[in-house]
Amino acid sequence: MPNPKLQPVAFREGLAQILQRSMPWVADAANDPRAVLQKLEDFDDTATIEWTEEDVVQLHCLMLADLGGLADPRTPLAEKLETLRWIYTDPEKDRLPFSFANCLFVAGCSPLSVFDYFGFIHPDDFRDFLSWYVRRWMRETLARYPRWVRDAFRQNPQWVALRLQNEPQWINQQVKRVTEQGDLFV
Repeated sequence: MPNPKLQPVAFREGLAQILQRSMPWVADAANDPRAVLQKLEDFDDTATIEWTEEDVVQLHCLMLADLGGLADPRTPLAEKLETLRWIYTDPEKDRLPFSFANCLFVAGCSPLSVFDYFGFIHPDDFRDFLSWYVRRWMRETLARYPRWVRDAFRQNPQWVALRLQNEPQWINQQVKRVTEQGDLFV
């Protein structure tokens, strides 16, 4: 039976709820990203922000729930690559707050978790489990892109990943540029 504490919510919506509880001054600007950025720039960073334990656990769970985007072919390639970098990061970073390993531990073991209890799962075991699916998920996502993107990704995935890390709209910009030039071979 699904956990009644969390119905499936988008990561951004869940994060907005946590931030509005923890930083009420954001609430009045929550629908306008520019207003939120302005408030953050004006924010006195010496002020104390009250985060409840439940807020911190829920944030760990939201980050882990974001893994669902890996299986969805409509998830942008840049977003998938960022998620995979987070999962398969340097093992030395597993002990850091909000690392993949830490989120897996908190979501699985905390009584405040929004997930049904699943206990401790070793991060490397979960990474191995995911690796069985990642290739298929990436193939399904890449099938939605022009052939030149698929070819570039097959030949040098690090090059494509770096371009997308620096500019998440890089592929869209290239498609627009080629379309404006009228190249028939795209």
